[in-house]
Amino acid sequence: GVTRLLLTRIPFFKEIIVSSFCCDSCSWSNTEIQSAGRIQEQGVRYTLSVTSRQDMNREVVKTDCASARIPELDFEIPAFSQKGVLTTIEGIIDRAVAGLEQDQPARRVTDGEVARKIDEFIGKLRQLKEVNCPFTFILDDPSGNSFVESPRAPQRDEALVVTHYRRSPQQCALLGLEVDAKPPDAAEDLRDEVLQFNTNCPECNAPASTNMKLVQIPHFKEVIIMATNCDSCGHRTNEVKSGGAIELRGTRITLRITDPSDMTRDILKSETCSVEIPELEFELGMGALGGKFTTLEGLLKDIRDLVEKNPFTLGDSSTPSRTGKLQEFLGKLQEIIDGKAKAHFIMDDPAGNSYLQNVYAPEEDPELSVQRYERTFEQNEELGLNDMKTEGYEPEPASGR
Repeated sequence: GVTRLLLTRIPFFKEIIVSSFCCDSCSWSNTEIQSAGRIQEQGVRYTLSVTSRQDMNREVVKTDCASARIPELDFEIPAFSQKGVLTTIEGIIDRAVAGLEQDQPARRVTDGEVARKIDEFIGKLRQLKEVNCPFTFILDDPSGNSFVESPRAPQRDEALVVTHYRRSPQQCALLGLEVDAKPPDAAEDLRDEVLQFNTNCPECNAPASTNMKLVQIPHFKEVIIMATNCDSCGHRTNEVKSGGAIELRGTRITLRITDPSDMTRDILKSETCSVEIPELEFELGMGALGGKFTTLEGLLKDIRDLVEKNPFTLGDSSTPSRTGKLQEFLGKLQEIIDGKAKAHFIMDDPAGNSYLQNVYAPEEDPELSVQRYERTFEQNEELGLNDMKTEGYEPEPASGR
């Protein structure tokens, strides 16, 4: 016979090798597929809700190590029981029916009861092809190289759920991979994963979801970024929390803004940090704007929006002199944002958890100075450190008599 090989690429998936064999003597033919790539970092599980005849025509790549299940019939095609195949949902059912029917004539002679039950099950499989009632098709591949077509790609497909997961040691052994005896670091998992939890919108109180991500800032420390999006009212908010402890000393960071490129510096402003711009006689107290991880330009624009939307400077009650001073301040601030004016930008954080990017790191930045200082009693009181007891807090054991 003749075997033909074709290297092809499936849209929104990857490259595969299609192998087709045909025998001119007996007219037997067979088609197999192999992945042209390597084993993926994670396994993949496709869960498809089949509700129409169109769903039966979805293309499926099923590798040797993939298993297919239909929970409604308690039916499963185990891994390594079939060769890899490029087919459809209907094709997988037809292949399962053909495999069950293969030994039925012999079973009817040797064990009629078993043959009758298998015939009943084959009938149920064939009824699935008519899609008289919805069913679930699950394709699980530890190698991550299987695929179920999404006709709406790249848009979201409501009927198809794709889940990536970490392989178990048993699955790694089945794939012939070396199992790392060292357990995975929980902190490393958090850095690569976006956590999501349910909450309520702070504006309309409708159910919403908050995403949380652990991020490592170079030459600094870990921070936690939280973002909330409300689908009901469109409100969006983000907040940054320090991932570490309060430092032993406070931090005072001073940047001399001399070039428009300074606006692109990354900046972490914690909720305990105050901001000062001496040239504008402006000071923003701690707690205002909350924690933010943005650029210097982004923080200055947030300050501009905060001043513009101040209710005490708007409306009929505002005096012309106050409005004029406000417009003058906003004009000078905009000149700093546009890089037309030089100024000093000062961040004072008693907790020591704020950060301003050093673009020359690890070398010294001539325009940036970082000063560490001992906190005062009042600053420790604001941070709640004076009442915090970290040593000798264990209860003394009662003396026996």
